[in-house]
Amino acid sequence: MEDVSLLPSGTHLNKVEDVQELYVEQKDSLLGAIDATKVILAGLREFNKSDWAVRYPILQEDGSVTPRPRQSSRRILRFADDPSTQTEIVYTPSRQRSAHAVTLASTADAQQDSSALADDYAEDQTDKEPFADKTGDFNILRLDLKLGPHGSSTSPAALVTQLEKGSIAKLLDERISAALQHMDKLRLRVEDTSSKVLVTGDLNSGKSTFVNALLRREVMPVDQQPCTTAFCEVHDAAENNGTEQVHVLKDGVQYSITDESTFSRVSLADLESIVTDNEGDLPRLKVYLADSRAASESLLNNGVVDISLIDAPGLNRDSLKTTAIFTRQEEIDVIVFVVSAENHFTLSAKEFLLNASNEKAYLFIVVNKFEQIKNREKCKRLVLEQIKEFSPRTHEDAQDLVHFVDSAAALRPYTANPAFDDLESSLRSFVLIKRAKSKLQPASTYLSKLLSDVDILAGTNAIVAQIDFERAKGDLERAKPVFEKMKNERESLEVALETVEEAGASVTSTKTKAILLDALERVGRGQPGVDAVISLPRFPGFLTIWDYARDVRKTLLASLDAAVKLAEDEARLTTTAGVKKIGSLGDQFLPEGVERSRRVFMPEAMFCVRPGKQGSARRRSSRTASAVVAGGVYNLGIGLSRRSDLLDTSVLDLFDFNHRLWMHFGDGKADGEDVEEKNATALSILSVGVGALTMVGGKVFGIRAFIDGAVRISELFADESSRRWAAPVIGAVVVGATAYLILELPSTIPKTIGRRIRASLVKVEDGATEQELFVNAHAGRVSRETRKVLRYASWDLRECFRTTMEARATEVENAEELQKKARKALDYFQGVERKTGVVRDDAGLAAAL
Repeated sequence: MEDVSLLPSGTHLNKVEDVQELYVEQKDSLLGAIDATKVILAGLREFNKSDWAVRYPILQEDGSVTPRPRQSSRRILRFADDPSTQTEIVYTPSRQRSAHAVTLASTADAQQDSSALADDYAEDQTDKEPFADKTGDFNILRLDLKLGPHGSSTSPAALVTQLEKGSIAKLLDERISAALQHMDKLRLRVEDTSSKVLVTGDLNSGKSTFVNALLRREVMPVDQQPCTTAFCEVHDAAENNGTEQVHVLKDGVQYSITDESTFSRVSLADLESIVTDNEGDLPRLKVYLADSRAASESLLNNGVVDISLIDAPGLNRDSLKTTAIFTRQEEIDVIVFVVSAENHFTLSAKEFLLNASNEKAYLFIVVNKFEQIKNREKCKRLVLEQIKEFSPRTHEDAQDLVHFVDSAAALRPYTANPAFDDLESSLRSFVLIKRAKSKLQPASTYLSKLLSDVDILAGTNAIVAQIDFERAKGDLERAKPVFEKMKNERESLEVALETVEEAGASVTSTKTKAILLDALERVGRGQPGVDAVISLPRFPGFLTIWDYARDVRKTLLASLDAAVKLAEDEARLTTTAGVKKIGSLGDQFLPEGVERSRRVFMPEAMFCVRPGKQGSARRRSSRTASAVVAGGVYNLGIGLSRRSDLLDTSVLDLFDFNHRLWMHFGDGKADGEDVEEKNATALSILSVGVGALTMVGGKVFGIRAFIDGAVRISELFADESSRRWAAPVIGAVVVGATAYLILELPSTIPKTIGRRIRASLVKVEDGATEQELFVNAHAGRVSRETRKVLRYASWDLRECFRTTMEARATEVENAEELQKKARKALDYFQGVERKTGVVRDDAGLAAAL
C-alpha cells in the first residue's frame, strides 16, 4: 500500500502505517495551504472593493518574437476594460515551486534581471517532466460570459472588452467569492476521512452497468433507454447497522442517518421504481448494500476507509440535470467517467471533463462496451488523443487510469474478465492506496491553479501600479514646481497688476491735466487750445463784427473739444501700453503651454457710448447742463461746441466793461491775465467812457438810446464849468473811440470771448478755480476709463492665473493621490506574489503535482 506519489525519489515504504502517516502530514499541510489561500483571496477581494479596482488582463503572444519552449516569452498585455492600450511584458513560467507558478515583469525589469532568467531557463531544461502551461490564461478566475458564437460581436472575448473597469472588478469579485466558497468545500473534503467516487458519463454509456459490475450484483436498474434519474449514493451496509436499505433524502434539510426526519426508508426492491419514475425532479438516494467479498476484493468493504459510489444521471438528459452534475462534482474526490467506445466523448462530456480538470488533474476513465468494437486499436488511439486534450496528466498515467472494458461481461457468472479485474484493482489502488492522488491531489491542483491565477492578477496589476506610479511621479515632477511657483508669485502678480493699473490711471490723469490746463490758458489769451488743429477766423470787418464774435466763440470752444480729444488719444496710447504690460506679466507669471486670453484690445472703443446708455446720458446732461464739461454729455470729447448755452453771443463778448474797470482801477489783474494788460495806454483809458458808443451795426444800441445820450450831453454843456473842459474831453473821446475801433477791437474780441469761456465753463465751487473743476473733471473721467480697461485686462489675467493655478493644484492633488494609491497597490500586489510563493513552498504543492 505504498503511495509513491508522495515520496522522494528512491524512497520506498513497506508499512501501511508509514503511508498513512505521510498522508496525514500531507493532508495537514494542504489544509494550511487552503486556509492561507483563503486569507489571500479575502484580502484581494477587500482590496478590490475598497482600494484598487483590480484589472482583468488579457495576455497574447507577441507575434514578432518566436517563443522557445520552456523559456520565458514576450506577451502583449491588454486589459478587458481598455483593450486599445497595450504593454509589452515578459511571461516566465517557474519550475522552482510549481508547474503552475508564473512570473510577470515589464520588459525593462526583465532586461535588468536577464541573468536570473537564464538560470531559471537552465533549471527548467534539466526538468524532464513536460511543462503543461497554456498561454497565461486563467483557470479558476476566468471570466467566461457565454453569449453568442466565438468571433461574433457578442462572443465572450468581444463582450468582456466592452465592460467598464468597475464592471470587471465586480465580475472578478464574484469569481473570487465563488472560489472562496469552493475552498470551504475543499477543506471539508480534505478533512473527511471517507472518499466519494462519482460515476458519470453520457446517456446510455453504461454507468449503471459499471456500478453493478463493481458491486458484483445487479442493484442499479439497467435498460436500453436512459433510466437513472436520481443521484444514487451507494454505501457499505455496515454504516446502516448491516441493513440493506434505501434512504430517500428530503429537500431542504441536512441528512443524518440517526435522524429519521431527514429521510424516508424504502426497501431495496423499490429502488428501480424510484430511480426510473422520477422525471420531474432529481431525488437524492442513500443506498446501503452489503458486500460479502473479502476486504482485499471489495471496494465498499475495504477495511481502510469509507467509500461511497454515486451513480449520476447522464449528462445529455437535460440542462437542469447536467448543471446539477456539474455542481455536484465539486463535492467529489474521484471522478469515474464512463464513455461508450461506440460514441467516444461528446461535447457535453468534454465540457464537463475540462471543467473538472481545473481541480482534478487525474480522472479515472472507463471506456465501456469495448468488446463490441472491431478495430480496437483505432478506438484506443482516438480515445487517448481526446483524453490528452482535456487531461494531460490522465493521459500520462493512462495505464492505470484509462481502461477499455465491457462492464456487462463482468456480471456474467463464472466468466473470467481480466480487463475488468485490472480496472477494479487500479481503481482500488487509486482510491484507497494512492489517496494523495485521488483525494488530496484535486485540492492541491485547484490551489495550484488558483494561486497561478492570483499570480497573474497580482503580476499584471503590479505592472499597472508601477506604470501609474511612474506616471504620477512624472506628473508631480512637472506640475508641482509650477504650482509652487505660481503660489509663491500670486502676491507679486497682484502687486504688479495694481501697479500697472495705478500707473496707467495716474499717467492719463496727469497728461489730461497738462493738456487741458495748457488749452485753457491759451483760450484765455484768445488763442486756440490746440496748435495746428484749429485756427481763429479772420476779422471780416465792422459790419459783421457780431457774426465774427460768434465764430470766434465757436472756434475756441471747438479747440477745447480738440484738446479733450487729444487727451483721450493720449489716454488710449497709455492704456494700450498698460494692456501690453499686462500681457507681458501674463508671459512672466503664467506657465508655458497655458492658453492666453483671446480678447483683443481695441483702443478706439474707449470713451464710446454703449447702445442703450446714450439716452440716459442725455437725460442726465439736461439736468446738469450748467455743470457738465466737455465730454460729459456725449462721452466723445466734442461736447462744448455743440452746447447752445455756450454758443450764445452777448455784448460782453465785444467789450467787457467790468473787466476794463478792474484792470485800470483794481489791482491790475483780472481773471489771471498777463501782466501786460495792466500797462494800459491813454487810448484805453479814454475808451472806458466811450466804449459803449462805438457799437455799430444796430445790434447793441438803438436810435432812441443814441438821442437820449445826445440830450444828456447837451444838458451837460449848459453848465459854465462844464463847458470849460467839455471840448478837450469830447475830442479825446472821439479820438480814442476811433483808435479803439480801428486798432484794438479785432484783437480784443478773441481775448474777451476766451476769457469769458474760461470763466463760464463751470460754476466756481468750494473755492476752486474754474480751471481746476474743468480739468479735474476730465482728468477723472479719462483716468477712470483707463483704469476700467486696465482693470478688465487685469481681471482677465487674474482669472487665467487663478484657473491655471487651480488646475495645477488639482493635477498635483490627483497625481499625489494616484502616486499614493499606486504605491500602496504595488506594495500589496508584490506582497501577494510573495505570499503565494510561501503557500506553495510550505504546502509542497510542487511535490503533490
